[in-house]
Amino acid sequence: QAQLMESGGGSVQAGGSLRLSCTATSSMFCMAYFRQAPGKERDWVGYIYGDGTTDYTSAVKGRFTLSTDATKTTLYLQMNDLRPEDTGIYYCAAGSEFCGALETFYTTWGQGTQVTVSS
Repeated sequence: QAQLMESGGGSVQAGGSLRLSCTATSSMFCMAYFRQAPGKERDWVGYIYGDGTTDYTSAVKGRFTLSTDATKTTLYLQMNDLRPEDTGIYYCAAGSEFCGALETFYTTWGQGTQVTVSS
């Protein structure tokens, strides 16, 4: 059972936008998104640290933006100018000790939400 509740996925045409949301029951030091395209490994998308510092994989820089609410319990991923290559299941994740691109840094995960981008 997922410990983070996420939503916001859907189907859009290339160039469209979606905003994903992820809610935790308590604040975390780091929150992140990963995604898994069909037939591929799960890849890191980006993270946001408690002080607001963010980093993103090069594939989404300039198009995706992570943010949190003031309590650090809700994570948002604003995705603009979506491309077919962005299609996949998106998973939010939270960690209490480390922040970075490795899955092992994150101890709590959402159930995933499907994002489909058509040409």
